Amino acid sequence: MKHSLIQKYNVPGPRYTSYPTVPYWNEADFDYDKWVASLKKSFAESNTSEGISLYIHLPFCESMCTFCGCHKRITKNHSLEDPYIKAVLKEWHLYCKILGEKPIVKELHLGGGTPTFFSVKNLEDLINGIFSHATKHAECEMSFEGHPNNTTREHLQKLYNLGFRRVSFGVQDYSLKVQKAINRVQPFQNVAKVTFQAREIGYTSIGHDIIFGLPFQEVLDVVDTIEKTKSLLPDRLAFYSYAHVPWIKGNGQRGFKDEDLPRDEQKRMLYEIGKTLLDKNGYHEIGMDHFALKKDSLYKAFENGNLHRNFMGYSASKTQLMIGLGVSSIGDSWYGFAQNVKNLEDYYQLLEWDKLPVFKGHILTDEDLIIRKHILNLMCKFETSWEEKGTYFEEIPEVMLQLAEMKEDGLISIHENSIKVTEAGKPFVRNICMAFDLRLKRKAPERELFSLTV
Repeated sequence: MKHSLIQKYNVPGPRYTSYPTVPYWNEADFDYDKWVASLKKSFAESNTSEGISLYIHLPFCESMCTFCGCHKRITKNHSLEDPYIKAVLKEWHLYCKILGEKPIVKELHLGGGTPTFFSVKNLEDLINGIFSHATKHAECEMSFEGHPNNTTREHLQKLYNLGFRRVSFGVQDYSLKVQKAINRVQPFQNVAKVTFQAREIGYTSIGHDIIFGLPFQEVLDVVDTIEKTKSLLPDRLAFYSYAHVPWIKGNGQRGFKDEDLPRDEQKRMLYEIGKTLLDKNGYHEIGMDHFALKKDSLYKAFENGNLHRNFMGYSASKTQLMIGLGVSSIGDSWYGFAQNVKNLEDYYQLLEWDKLPVFKGHILTDEDLIIRKHILNLMCKFETSWEEKGTYFEEIPEVMLQLAEMKEDGLISIHENSIKVTEAGKPFVRNICMAFDLRLKRKAPERELFSLTV
């Protein structure tokens, strides 16, 4: 990859799990009643036709991983599990009461934190409690994130019995030096054990998360990690760029110095070598940072044009409505976003008052809805078009001027009413999306908000 392109496009930019991105939400025009109204509207439009998605945030971790930018509560006190499960179910019951009829759940994901921090019994109570107030869609996909060091065979078997068929394990990197720097020491044997157990039990999609750009990480580390990964043959892979955002409150990214991180060309080389090895081993790029074997549902969704992206990441099935449960979770009604309070005590207090624990959000404008579609298309299909009714917006000529430079750099091809990301442009898809991000263009950040795009 050309030195000039890395220097040119390696700028801070969003990962676009939503549009507008969270820092650009119009919180002043958001309130509780507007969120409830958007929920009801979306539920009425989509529940019987496609069902809804549920994201449940389980925030507890026994130790701090210093690469992590997620919201978590570090504790070894497992007595916190039971009241938290009860609170999440109370929140779910409040949503069900608001919606008025039984939701049909098409997708359910347990994220964290560390979902496998919780006991098998508490996870069983959680899932049974969810479905005591909901119907399971005939094609319901249930997934969870497992920590290789504490996911037991009992966890895997019980969750499988409850309907889970997809699990992802955080690997990051197998180098001991890197693992110590990020405070995430987990031997290859631990990952192999849970991967083989999950496959033996019958999970149809096993994923591994790998990160490039970690402190002290070198080319040989990435090669070794992918070679070890190949021996386990997970069905899908997330090959992420490490997001260095130490300014975020509560972030644990202080276990190493800035100079310990690979930069620019060095970091990009880690990606290029990793991507080449993944391709050689049968993994196909299906979206930003994501790869899958041809037999995996995520690859099939990409091939069929049905791939979707939301706050849970990439999904093989789209639902218009996604409800986020648990502290700091974000819900998406398509017409609006709402985030729960981040403080556990505030979360419990609001639920005691029979109130949804949301504290901020954004109601999408007509313009937002159009831009959102374009960014989703680029993230999920590597192309977008403004040919159909309701997809054109008046700033398109201005966007095209900006994209012309990207075309000259070989990142995209431009057609009469559409653009397509080239193979060379895929690593820069965040930059391409930024050309469509009208809110970002109208008001440049005054402080650090986003990680670097390359």
